[in-house]
Amino acid sequence: MTGEADVIVVGGGVIGTSVAYQLARMGRKVILTEWRDHASGASGSCDTAIFLQSKNPGIHLELALASAELFKGLREELDHDIEYHRKGGMILIETAEELKVMEGFVDRQRKTGLQVEIIDRAEASRMQRGLAEHLVGAAFSPQDGDVNPIELNLGFAGAARKLGAEILLETEVTGIILNHGRVSGVETTRGPFHAPVVVNAAGAWAPVIGKRVGLDLPIRPRRGQLMVTEPVAPYVAKGMLSASYITAKYNADKLKESKSRAVRLGVGLSLSQTQKGNIIIGGTREFVGYDVQNTRDGIQAVLKNAVRLVPGLKPIHIIRTMGGLRPYTPDGLPLIGYVNGLEGYFMAAGHEGDGIALSPVTGKIVADLIVDGKTFIDVSALDPNRFALSANRPA
Repeated sequence: MTGEADVIVVGGGVIGTSVAYQLARMGRKVILTEWRDHASGASGSCDTAIFLQSKNPGIHLELALASAELFKGLREELDHDIEYHRKGGMILIETAEELKVMEGFVDRQRKTGLQVEIIDRAEASRMQRGLAEHLVGAAFSPQDGDVNPIELNLGFAGAARKLGAEILLETEVTGIILNHGRVSGVETTRGPFHAPVVVNAAGAWAPVIGKRVGLDLPIRPRRGQLMVTEPVAPYVAKGMLSASYITAKYNADKLKESKSRAVRLGVGLSLSQTQKGNIIIGGTREFVGYDVQNTRDGIQAVLKNAVRLVPGLKPIHIIRTMGGLRPYTPDGLPLIGYVNGLEGYFMAAGHEGDGIALSPVTGKIVADLIVDGKTFIDVSALDPNRFALSANRPA
């Protein structure tokens, strides 16, 4: 273990390990620190879905499309089975009002380049058995897929190590070292490490790392409660979301005003199935600080919503529940880029619910910007300086 590097990456989830891998691939000496273990945060407490059609038209969807292309060859590239499959996905539509909204959403997505269409209930039922009778239809995209998020995290980490990156687990960053207003390293529970660039890829904990250098980041942890079923024969033919899931994601401020408990909890259906047969059922979107504990209200609301939309789930037994934290931002977009006035401090966080799907492209973009100062796509909309980040900074 050495104390010098070209870049220090803080955070060992899928974003941090993807960044470390891409930087090492471009010949940079990298040290990655993770205060717990790989997949101990959001990467280890989420479903398997890679939904493109849940992304807003524009830069968000452009990133997802670029990431989907990178996923195609990632198993071979990482020499690790990430269990990636492109099998398509559906967003279930319950009402005429939702249908109208989704028709506009789909039309704008098509213009961005996504293959997506509105299908009626009969067609949706041919694709997926056990759907509720009251459904109006669904939005369907053959480009949606799924992946094992834990294997993806381990795959990035393993490939980064093979290229010379040092990955330090159970190593907490306790401070950022500055020299005349620019970054020169980090203080950790293992001592200091030095580099001219520090990447904050700490996900929901990015604000904690930000405060180490006096930044007030607009990222808030947002809890998601999920449940896992017993292993069953293949049942989830296509990944599934509900239109209310999209509403909960992009209308956070309006949820707390509702009289409905489920709406206040941000409940929306997400459904996927692992290769071992476990069905992952989600989920909630709640602002409860850093509390990852499951609640009776949350789990009951998620389960009630799931069997209401997919009654075929009723006979299947739940074997455990889990909770994780998504890094929410006010505009739904991640923060990617250098922070003005703090030379060498780079942000790569704020991918609420999209970290798995966008991890390949995020790693490439961050590495491109750090090494070459430019990348293949216009990411000006992701500039962290679009928010007021200034706070009391240490000298």
